[in-house]
Amino acid sequence: MENISLQLDKVYGFVSKETVQSYKSSCEAAQKMLEDGNGKGADFLGWLHLPSCISEEFLDDVLATAKSLHDRCDVVVVAGIGGSYLGAKAVIDALNNSFSWLKRDVRKNPTILFAGHNISEDYLSELTEYLQEKQFGIINISKSGTTTETALAFRLLKTLLVNMVGKEEACRRIVAITDARRGALRTLANQEGYKTYVIPDSVGGRYSVLTPVGLLPIAVAGYDIKALVAGAVEMEKQCATGFDTNLSMQYAAARQALYASGKKIEILANYHPKLHYVSEWWKQLYGESEGKENKGLFPASVDLTTDLHSMGQWIQQGERIIFETVVSIASPNGKMVVPTDEQNLDGLNYLAGKRVDEVNKMAELGTQIAHVDGGVPNIKVVLPKLNEYYLGEMMYFFEKACGISGYVMGINPFDQPGVEDYKRNMFALLEKPGYEEQSAAIRKRL
Repeated sequence: MENISLQLDKVYGFVSKETVQSYKSSCEAAQKMLEDGNGKGADFLGWLHLPSCISEEFLDDVLATAKSLHDRCDVVVVAGIGGSYLGAKAVIDALNNSFSWLKRDVRKNPTILFAGHNISEDYLSELTEYLQEKQFGIINISKSGTTTETALAFRLLKTLLVNMVGKEEACRRIVAITDARRGALRTLANQEGYKTYVIPDSVGGRYSVLTPVGLLPIAVAGYDIKALVAGAVEMEKQCATGFDTNLSMQYAAARQALYASGKKIEILANYHPKLHYVSEWWKQLYGESEGKENKGLFPASVDLTTDLHSMGQWIQQGERIIFETVVSIASPNGKMVVPTDEQNLDGLNYLAGKRVDEVNKMAELGTQIAHVDGGVPNIKVVLPKLNEYYLGEMMYFFEKACGISGYVMGINPFDQPGVEDYKRNMFALLEKPGYEEQSAAIRKRL
């Protein structure tokens, strides 16, 4: 079976191959720190060998839980924020039929919806209005059970579900993914008898897609979590090698060389609309991991060719502080051929007989040439097809590269101290008990 591939040739016109290669020793040292567990944030390395540690028995248990929800529910709401929803949504959206929301009459699996990732009253009121006519269940994902966005959504959803089907049946339709021993959600789950899964203490949210956090929603949606894990296992093996054969090290080296040369923004680009939330997952992974100590590439994303008609102008001729990483799908799953039109008023007969994907690939290649000519280095990550196996490979590849890149940069890629600042201010403004002094102080600033 093919594996994903990495192309760096469109980088070397901006930083030399020798410059990228000069990061070999620091990347290998970073990998050794990961393996030895003696770098910053070493308590959060549970993701490193997670794929190869996942047992068939565990996956079968997740599939059994998914079937239980499948049999009871038309809709399953995943309540979580950040890494507690982005990995699952990235995979589900990448694999879903683009128009599945219009095909509910022929759906074989529950519709997966997400909540707890915002505090919009309109969103929550519209969601609960929709669910009042549905048989639904809830997957609540929170290590503490007190994260404001998620806890608020879960309180509303649980109340609605109990009112609709009664407490006993509601308990059968709620799954809690939380801490093994502590926290409000663990206490509630034990009291109510929810089916539970554990978020490992050693796995941070943005690295959690291959824990039950991602695997259960993906399984409920009907996708092959065993193939997803198998792809990640293959990439775990590949990324345990030395620099010359290790894609994660090479990617980390290229982006660090570009960063050192003055490129401060990395744009993840795709030419497949189903990859939009892969980009959102990637932005959290790299933004939360590297953006600290006044360091870090700013992660941005575009969906092409759509955004060529908006962001394309800035990418082509804006300030030259950017580079692109393109995620490309080698072979589409569908097939569409451009037909001939006798009148040819649109002037497209020169494309007649070509597959639409060939047109897309030429747009991709033409854009790459234009951007490189315009001063934008290009990295390319190629997936042979868009399926569970290659998504598993790609996600582990990005995770491993992120850990290596963070260590090369000299920061802790596994904490997120800045995320707490907004929470303290919000709690003070809402006059949460225990925040009286902060409430008084912040009110004086308004």
